Amino acid sequence: MSGNKEVITGSDFKRMVMGAYSEFLLEYESINALKGGGTLPGTHILRTMGAAVQPLADTKDDGIGGLSRRVAAAAIFGARGSSGVVLAQLFRGIGKGLLGKYNATSSEFGKAFQYGILYAQRVLPDSPERPIITVAKAVAKGAYHAVRANVPITEILAAAIDAGEDALMRIGREDAGARIMFTFLNGCMKGLDGNFVSPGMSLSLGLEAKSGMPDPRADKVAPYCLQFRVKNANTDTDALRRQLKEIATFVQLTRQHGGVAIHLHTDHPGAVLEQAVGWGPLRDMRVTNMSETHALTPQDAVMPVATVAVAGSEAAAKDWQRAGASIVVAGSSDACPSVSELVNAAHSDFAETYVLVAASRDYRLVFEQARRLLGSRVELVLTESEDQAKKALAAFDAQQSAKKNAVRMQAAADA
Repeated sequence: MSGNKEVITGSDFKRMVMGAYSEFLLEYESINALKGGGTLPGTHILRTMGAAVQPLADTKDDGIGGLSRRVAAAAIFGARGSSGVVLAQLFRGIGKGLLGKYNATSSEFGKAFQYGILYAQRVLPDSPERPIITVAKAVAKGAYHAVRANVPITEILAAAIDAGEDALMRIGREDAGARIMFTFLNGCMKGLDGNFVSPGMSLSLGLEAKSGMPDPRADKVAPYCLQFRVKNANTDTDALRRQLKEIATFVQLTRQHGGVAIHLHTDHPGAVLEQAVGWGPLRDMRVTNMSETHALTPQDAVMPVATVAVAGSEAAAKDWQRAGASIVVAGSSDACPSVSELVNAAHSDFAETYVLVAASRDYRLVFEQARRLLGSRVELVLTESEDQAKKALAAFDAQQSAKKNAVRMQAAADA
């Protein structure tokens, strides 16, 4: 074993993530042209990466552990399409492996990367094995041997790429998933070396997107749920709501106990609390990272159970509502809804429980990711067409529980 003493810093990690985003900007259209990965997998992966890089713009956390967790939270919450969910889980595993570290040795980072591959594999079915999983397993094996040899991180990444390319040659064909894996690894390599030029973002994170490319600012997510009470009976709730909407995506204010209870979603809970200390004494503060499994407690729900569907236009949304959808989330196969949009729909407190109805295979991993985060308040009905989804909605019974409805609605769709 060599005496490698390399240290990977938070700045190194930032460059790697930015390098990966830059590489996807260059390759996403080529990925879209490949089979596998669903509809427009390159666009969905780019938009997921767009959400992932947002926390790097203004975070004051310099540690690699903190940065990796912030990136993972944003990626998981902003994931779109099957490819986006797989990439988000890769970031999640890396974040788990780097938890609590300010800097990391190349060996520690290599092990964290192996964690990422493991998490990415878990969200895809075991059979049949997809090319992205075959390649991912080979990449993990190549990284494992390099980590054991205690070589620098660039050599670990190079070994992972070489192992993946050997696996791809044995498969005999390339698909979108495999290309995504290689694009990510090559981007990390270029970012670590500082050897990349982003057509849409500079390393200083100037967020100006070129014409025709997805603008990452449109995919910014607010993965932290913040709840607290302000003990001040004279609080102007209307003025407070206007102020909070400037720094939060979801705001709910309720007068109670001589003050106001606040529930909001934000990407910077610290910034909210810094302002809140001037509003009055703060009580019962709770911050929940919604990109991890969390308890979702309803407040004054209108009905026991509601249905959620996805529509690509206002006219289509009305059509879905006529078919029986209680809530409609914007999206289509070309512009898959993000995990955050589904989670936010369930956080609306419209109902105590929800049945999410997917009308396309492209939605499946995103819907399953939302259920993993939301837990028992959400059930899924997974169909492959709008006709099937509408049959499912026709079988909905408001007097039944979400679980029972999911069973009867899935049966109606499959009949």
